[in-house]
Amino acid sequence: MSTADLPALNAQFAIPGHVSFREGPGGLVVAMVGNSLATATIALQGAHVMTWAPRKQRPVIWLSKFAKFAPGKSIRGGVPVCWPWFGAHATEAKFPGHGFARTVQWEVVSTEALRDGATRLTFRIVQDEATRAQWPQASEALNVVTVGKALEIALVTRNTGSAPFTLGDAFHTYFEVSDIRDCRIHGLGSCPYLDKVDGGKKKQQVGPVAIGEEVDRIYLDSVADVLIDDPGYQRRIRVSKRGSRSSVVWNPWIEKAAKMGDFGPDGYLNMVCVESTNAADDVVQIPAGGEHRLWVRYSIEPLD
Repeated sequence: MSTADLPALNAQFAIPGHVSFREGPGGLVVAMVGNSLATATIALQGAHVMTWAPRKQRPVIWLSKFAKFAPGKSIRGGVPVCWPWFGAHATEAKFPGHGFARTVQWEVVSTEALRDGATRLTFRIVQDEATRAQWPQASEALNVVTVGKALEIALVTRNTGSAPFTLGDAFHTYFEVSDIRDCRIHGLGSCPYLDKVDGGKKKQQVGPVAIGEEVDRIYLDSVADVLIDDPGYQRRIRVSKRGSRSSVVWNPWIEKAAKMGDFGPDGYLNMVCVESTNAADDVVQIPAGGEHRLWVRYSIEPLD
């Protein structure tokens, strides 16, 4: 999708008072969503929700001030879609980590103004020779984004072939916080986790998650809502999900963030990734003709 397609895109899918399409940073085509409930921006590359904020509220989704925008490059922040595998590819080291979905084009399938004032956009991944070389399975992937008082996203994978396949996927969501050192993450206290900072050792979470160093953990048996309590912003971010039994908590901290080059000097303090995933042993088997739906809902509440 190029900026030359903007007139046709707006003619077919723009909805006054809800959504329009324009050229964004780095020449990427972006859906600008604004309704009575919230605002959001979504890049068609990756069907990537870059920002979301309920009206009269500060942003909930973190986008790095130093993010780099370019065709074929992942965006630092927002809600990257990891598909059709999570982490490193099982057999091909040269294939991109977390799959290719976040760096390829998605097409707009539909836009809709909902009765409650929210806006729904549906995107479909565009597969070509390059993607099929990495993922030969016959499949279709849709990303359905509903922008309202809450942000709901559904990643729908359909097996359109005659044989089953194994899928890993995730929403690699970056949440904006006042200072991660003061925040506490609840809802994972009974979960074992794989500590990727400590060589993948299996450990047990006790109490809320506090972050004061690099954290990269895959929480297993995670199905409950995850709550990010942020006293600095006096709010709680609630992460609800379906179609997932694992969650990742990630913050690169000082040294790793500096090496990445697109966090800025203190960006790591104002974000935390709480990812709803099908990762580690929580991969999905999709039979021929079947589908899998990974669904999340992000909302905010006042902190008690």
